[in-house]
Amino acid sequence: MVPEEGQAGQARQEPENVRLQLDRILASPEFLAPERGRRFLQYIVEETLDGRGEQLKASTIAQAVFGRDASFDAQNDPVVRIEAGRIRRALERYYLVCGHSDLIEITIPKGGYAPHFSSGEDGSNAEIAAAPNGENKQQPGHEQGQPGHEQGQPGHERDQPGRERPLRYRDLLLPIGIPALFGAIAVLALIRPLESYLSPSETPPTTTLTSKTRIVVEPFAALGGTARGADLAKGLADQLIAKLMKVDSLVVLAPGRSGVETSGSLFNLQGSTLVEGTVLHLHVRLINGADGAVVWANQYDRDLRDQTTLDVEDEIAAEIILEISTSRKLNGAGPLP
Repeated sequence: MVPEEGQAGQARQEPENVRLQLDRILASPEFLAPERGRRFLQYIVEETLDGRGEQLKASTIAQAVFGRDASFDAQNDPVVRIEAGRIRRALERYYLVCGHSDLIEITIPKGGYAPHFSSGEDGSNAEIAAAPNGENKQQPGHEQGQPGHEQGQPGHERDQPGRERPLRYRDLLLPIGIPALFGAIAVLALIRPLESYLSPSETPPTTTLTSKTRIVVEPFAALGGTARGADLAKGLADQLIAKLMKVDSLVVLAPGRSGVETSGSLFNLQGSTLVEGTVLHLHVRLINGADGAVVWANQYDRDLRDQTTLDVEDEIAAEIILEISTSRKLNGAGPLP
């Protein structure tokens, strides 16, 4: 049977609803992502809506979004993986802060780069059609082509007089599950006091925060008021956080949490960027949180004409980590990668 005109129109409209949701996310001030991350999200969404989600590999994304050539090697250049993780976190924050009532949710499942679109309307989590000309899926309870189901007549068996409603699993589980739940609660209430009586008291383990060096990567200041300078300041801070988190002997704290009461050393990493024409000027300093003394500082100048923004950020961040490590100012931090 040919789908009704309204149903077919709804199926075709679903990708447009996803595009509207994408525009809403990109326009929101709560979606914290740099310009290259926004291009990344827009590209993978459009490719998936056009039916090419299975072709979203690191190599294709690197060439289409980040300007890499055909010799791109994902093992040596993690640009796509880093950006995917950053966008996952930005989407999670958006839906947590202001997008919890949106009808469409866009996520990037781990292990791949193809986005997933789901709808929370009416409490459901139905998957949205990815291809623009996706087939119209038959709705439950509307069995087309069966005799006795005329248009405009109820198609649910429970609405037909003289017919019993079929027995479902939940009809069996409800009378069993509720008593079982209360029984389990009663057993736990008896076991817990007995367990605490028999088990010797143990001193709670000391949190790793007290024995590790803490470092706060503060937001870099963007001087000069240029959009590229602000983008570089945000990207450099993100790259430094990602690299510092790989060091087992360090604890990377969010800005504003430096006042946590612990016995470990505390350092603040600060910086500022200034873009003049095609040249980047970066000043970075490491400050001892105990007395405010500057224990390390350096300046970096880069010509932005021959490198992509992400390449510059990754190179400078790696250089900063190496210099901090060799300066031996982070007590107990050990060598950094």
